[in-house]
Amino acid sequence: MSTKGEAFAGVSVAITTPLKNGEVDYERFGEQIEFQVAAGTHCLCPVGTTGESPTLTHDEHDRVIAFVVEKAAGRIKVMPGTGSNSTAEALRLTKNAERAGADAALQVAPYYNKPTQQGFYEHFKILAEETGLPQCIYNIPGRTGKNIEPETIARLAELENITMVKEATGSLDQASQIINTTNLTVLSGDDSLTLPLLAIGARGVVSVVGNLVPQDMLAMVAAFESGDSVGAREWHHRLFPLCRDMLGLSTNPIPVKAAMQLVGRDTGELRLPMTPLDKSELASLRSTLVVYGLL
Repeated sequence: MSTKGEAFAGVSVAITTPLKNGEVDYERFGEQIEFQVAAGTHCLCPVGTTGESPTLTHDEHDRVIAFVVEKAAGRIKVMPGTGSNSTAEALRLTKNAERAGADAALQVAPYYNKPTQQGFYEHFKILAEETGLPQCIYNIPGRTGKNIEPETIARLAELENITMVKEATGSLDQASQIINTTNLTVLSGDDSLTLPLLAIGARGVVSVVGNLVPQDMLAMVAAFESGDSVGAREWHHRLFPLCRDMLGLSTNPIPVKAAMQLVGRDTGELRLPMTPLDKSELASLRSTLVVYGLL
């Protein structure tokens, strides 16, 4: 049976926000968008965790979304992060994204203030009912401090505009319960768990390593969808060391930005409090990229 957000099945890339001398580098940003379009990526997710949304100003956040939509020009879907721990702020960001022409909105669970399950429900309900965009609930308790329980997600699934979940709890049990009790489109929020989640009924991934190797993520998902389980496993085991050894070095997006710099596609610049890899970590990353064949 088709899931609610089936139009967003496949590979979405949580795209980085390139910086140069402290400012968003829109020229390089355009190049990165064209790289993803050429690869055949299905959707871009700007200004999420990987896009350093916590350190962008509100004006920058809005401008980045408008820029990505404009550059995408309908060739690739755009699902920007518009979440906040303030419902009013999330609503403002989402309405601006809707006006800019985004295709959907990625809504991180309100963080730090740790709402009750009823608070989560009321927050996402307002976003779903007061904007016209399909909403993807982004559940990542390791960053937000609290889990959106599957029972709460099941209640939210009854709302028309709640169509997807970006599942980053690391729990196959939780993902199984969501898939078992709703018709939401579940997207993996952890690159290394994409194939296991696909095997239980997830429909795709919002990928970080897709910044580097979108075609490989696409190949793994396509192999699975075509019934080629052996091919899908081969891709999983090829990608797994890259996911483990790169993303395990430091907090996202520090390692992926460093990797983008090493392959010549980004300055690697971050905004505080994010800091670069140290020399030993950078040497480890370089070795990982050499083994994979990217250097």
